[in-house]
Amino acid sequence: MAYVSQSFAHDMINQCSTDMFTFAYKHVAKPFIFNETPDVAHDQMISFCRVAGKISPLMLLLNGMLNYTNPMLESNVMGIHFDNPFGLSAGLDKNCDLSTVLDAAGFGFETVGSTTSRPCPGNARPWFHRLPEYDSMLVHVGLANDGSQRVIPRVEKAHTQAKSMKMSISIARTNDDKTGDIDEGIEDYRISLERAANRSSIVEINISCPNTRAGEPFNEDPKNLDRLFTELDKVQHDQPLLVKMPLNKTWEEFQGLLDVLVSHNVQGVTMANLQKDRTGLDVPQSWLGGLSGSPCYVPSNSTLARTYQQYGDRLTLAGVGGVFTPEQAYEKIRNGASLVMFVSSLMYRGPQQITTLKRGLVKLLQRDGFANVAEAVGANFR
Repeated sequence: MAYVSQSFAHDMINQCSTDMFTFAYKHVAKPFIFNETPDVAHDQMISFCRVAGKISPLMLLLNGMLNYTNPMLESNVMGIHFDNPFGLSAGLDKNCDLSTVLDAAGFGFETVGSTTSRPCPGNARPWFHRLPEYDSMLVHVGLANDGSQRVIPRVEKAHTQAKSMKMSISIARTNDDKTGDIDEGIEDYRISLERAANRSSIVEINISCPNTRAGEPFNEDPKNLDRLFTELDKVQHDQPLLVKMPLNKTWEEFQGLLDVLVSHNVQGVTMANLQKDRTGLDVPQSWLGGLSGSPCYVPSNSTLARTYQQYGDRLTLAGVGGVFTPEQAYEKIRNGASLVMFVSSLMYRGPQQITTLKRGLVKLLQRDGFANVAEAVGANFR
């Protein structure tokens, strides 16, 4: 493999392209996008990427300009080779419309969904409110998606066609008027996991969506979580399972959930979902949803660090929440994250954010004398 970092000319082109994208997004694209309501802008972005992904010359150009590769970024996580540790978190690409564009841009992986056993219309609009003063977005989508019977075959196709990016499927419980008791919820998850078996690199089980009719029964009571995974353990699949964890728990509550997970066929956890606590933030009470981005950074890092210290020998950790700079991504890695996900910084910083993070992480690894990113995982505790 020819790495961009090992070619002076290609490396310079990549750096210049990243700087150009940064300038163009900040001064041209972002003002246009932010002139629309966030719901409209989101839908337009999905439509644009769906079309752009079908234009092969455009994807080749995007790959040549933005896809920074460096052997220091490669790692083996849960038996899977990743070209780099950066991925798109669940919540943006609900129906697998962005995979071709993300692959061309150089993402290490993406998480599609969350998807549910039945098609789900989600909550009433608006789904989003921008909070640029906090580098955040208020999210109240409610798991809108086309249903796992339609979404998962798209993920499988993307999984087989991707040049380097790995695909993860996030599975959640359907949020509609058919939502029933705990048994119904368990069956809902099982149906989607059976559909996803061996059709992606990873499956993520989302037990922490805060914007649904049923609430979060599988993270409120460890007994319910144990019942869920006792049933999911029966599903035959080769992919490792990550579990998307809640953010707003005491350590004792969080530890109770982890103690359940390590007794089941679970390989890792994603930390963490949206921030519910608005303390100190000037956010209208009439705006519904959970906070993404920067309000998640400090609490998610704290839980990440404690989890790595106590469960790092058993669980792989994926860090998500408030990653806007290479330094913030690096801190999650040093706190124990083998994989790092982000969403909000794409909106506030632009599509070149993936390249900015990769290039910046390499400089930080070199500064601290690490040969590769795997060596830095958990470095704060050695």
